[in-house]
Amino acid sequence: MGIERTLADRKGRDFCELPRETIASSNSRRNRRRQRKKPPVQKLFETCKVVFASAGTGFVPPHEDIDELQSVLDGIKPEDVGLRPDMPYFRTSATQRVPRITYLHIYECEKFSMGIFCLPPSGVIPLHNHPGMTVFSKLLFGTMHIKSYDWVVDSPPESPTTLKPSEKDGGNLHCFTAVTACAVLDVLGPPYSDAEGRHCTYYHDFPFSNFSVDGLSIPEEEKNAYEWLQERDELEDLEVNGKMYNGPKIVES
Repeated sequence: MGIERTLADRKGRDFCELPRETIASSNSRRNRRRQRKKPPVQKLFETCKVVFASAGTGFVPPHEDIDELQSVLDGIKPEDVGLRPDMPYFRTSATQRVPRITYLHIYECEKFSMGIFCLPPSGVIPLHNHPGMTVFSKLLFGTMHIKSYDWVVDSPPESPTTLKPSEKDGGNLHCFTAVTACAVLDVLGPPYSDAEGRHCTYYHDFPFSNFSVDGLSIPEEEKNAYEWLQERDELEDLEVNGKMYNGPKIVES
């Protein structure tokens, strides 16, 4: 009804044709705007520069920055980074003992890193951590199973030993298992750094019921939500090849 009223109000008014020069000028401006449109990966890079400008160990971006970065990631498609499911990265060979995973390095500085994990079917990135880091992952295509954990909060020494979930519910430890060929765009802020104590550690996980600890109290109905983690040194089930990213280039300003 609002549209009908607007049209009715225009009846009886004088209209004139816009000069062709005006139309041409308008088209020219639209073409220039279209040409100036930034590639999505460039927009992601520039957003990361702002969001992680103050990044250091333990840095967590404010909610509005998280929402902004998530919005940019949500808009990125496989073709925006030059990927297709039929590329060699996503195929396995009968001679491979475990499915080979490829990491495409896009960018890294002391504040953040950007890259893409390419997993063939049944490819697994074992359970690992991101100490003192904030991680954003975008599944570009494929079907993937994700298992994630957060550390529980330690109880004060004088109180009964009752486990409580961490208030930071972000899955800072996770495992990826590809059901089909998958591509995962990862943004880490700040990136791994052995010198600054941000070292990647891999884990085995075990059901909570496998071990008992005297004085440890967990409601029976919540026990399935907890597991024991054990650090592991050997990664016989992981093979990662690093490759350079060949999609649309990033321009540093």
